[in-house]
Amino acid sequence: MGMFKKQQKEEREETEQPLLLPPSSSSSSSSSSSQDHVGDRDSTLTPTFLLSILAVACGCFATGCTIGYTSPVEYQIIGELGLSVDEYSVFGSMMVVGGLAGSLVGGKITELSGRRRVRMITTLNCHTMMGLDGLFIGGWLTIASAKGAPQLYFGMLLIGMAAPINLYLAPIYVAEITPSNLRGTVVSVTQLIMFCSISFAYLLGSLINWRALALIGAIPCLVQLLLTMFIIPESPRWLAKTGKKKEFEAALLQLRGGNADISWEVDEIKEYIETINSISSKDSSFLDMFQRQYAIPLIVGNGLLVLQQFSGMNSYNMYTDVIFVSAGIPSTAGFLAVASFQIVGAFLAATMMDRYGRRPLLQAGVIGTCLGSLLTTLSFILQGFEGWSRMTPTLALLSVMIYEGAIAVWSGIPWMIVAELFPLSIKGSAGTMCCLSYNISSLMVSLTFQSLLQWNPPGTFLIYAGASAVAIGFAVKLVPETRGKTLEEIQSSFTHK
Repeated sequence: MGMFKKQQKEEREETEQPLLLPPSSSSSSSSSSSQDHVGDRDSTLTPTFLLSILAVACGCFATGCTIGYTSPVEYQIIGELGLSVDEYSVFGSMMVVGGLAGSLVGGKITELSGRRRVRMITTLNCHTMMGLDGLFIGGWLTIASAKGAPQLYFGMLLIGMAAPINLYLAPIYVAEITPSNLRGTVVSVTQLIMFCSISFAYLLGSLINWRALALIGAIPCLVQLLLTMFIIPESPRWLAKTGKKKEFEAALLQLRGGNADISWEVDEIKEYIETINSISSKDSSFLDMFQRQYAIPLIVGNGLLVLQQFSGMNSYNMYTDVIFVSAGIPSTAGFLAVASFQIVGAFLAATMMDRYGRRPLLQAGVIGTCLGSLLTTLSFILQGFEGWSRMTPTLALLSVMIYEGAIAVWSGIPWMIVAELFPLSIKGSAGTMCCLSYNISSLMVSLTFQSLLQWNPPGTFLIYAGASAVAIGFAVKLVPETRGKTLEEIQSSFTHK
């Protein structure tokens, strides 16, 4: 344990700048050298590892289908079931309500049951007394068979309960099984898949019946379930934390390959677990995360998630159709334009995350959302000037495209940083807190958007631009760079202070 502490101290003092400071040019070369060394050791991609990532990707695809489901099928459902617009609005909001419920238990279940088992829970766990259907699968089947509003509400509530657990768990599981030199790329790829699935659901929803689309939404959940039950291993770090040494080494060897030398990784994880256990209470509680050494991870994780919501992410999703109408652009064509920017943004994040780091991409993405919000504000202001009114729809559409492309760049970074910063000893409690912060702020923005828009349209988006401006300063001053570092190195920089 003492050797581990000494090693971490030497790495921080000699090879890299402190996590909270931007790296200098000299430290960049040293860090790059260290990263290349790590990459040489742990970059093998085995079939088990790839199938594990596929399972995570299926969950992200299911979440994206949920986000993209309600918009294209609105008129179909209203017409067939005879719902009012208000009733349909409640249907859409049930995902947020379910998200709050899922947030309360998601983090703790993750720690008690393990990452692999929770993936099964979010797909298979009982939602009735008989325990036959899972949250995602049961939710989609309930929606597909709905004969009225109550069934729709219940189905979306179930899906909403699973979604925040998946948002939190996916980057954690990926971070804990992925080699450090690929971690950012792989997490970003799962975000790219989610954006692609949103577009998939929207386009397919305009072509097929809403019940068929709900059944299709259950397919990736079923694939994920089968992979989780029969193929993919539990997170080695979770197994090590719970004292399952044989299972821990077997899972790590399965992920890295039968001929891989995992001794250095096993030793590093074991020593880190010993260090965490030595400074943590045996009878851990929710309040343990409020210790001084965890202050920065808590502030960074919760702050990024809240600022992301306050920058207007959900509001732009609600406002997009209005912009399409005002711009005289068909809804499908307008959505394709925005979706193309989203996919490009997510693709750039996936390809550049491990090359340039989290901080530069986060800062670029937040600057982009600030610019998009300012342009939206300007488009509303110019509507009152006769000479400029003709160009305002085009400006409004351009502003949404810039905003959505930028949000795609950094939408997954807060969850990635949450997965990287929190030590195993508080990951469950801290995850619960982050999920709650995310969903409560999301609900606040959703509930206030219409009132703000009626009060002052330019002022509404100026508020969102202000939140993005705060996020820029937050990203520059507080967010650490974690590129190329193992989870143990990142987390030890806080616990050893």
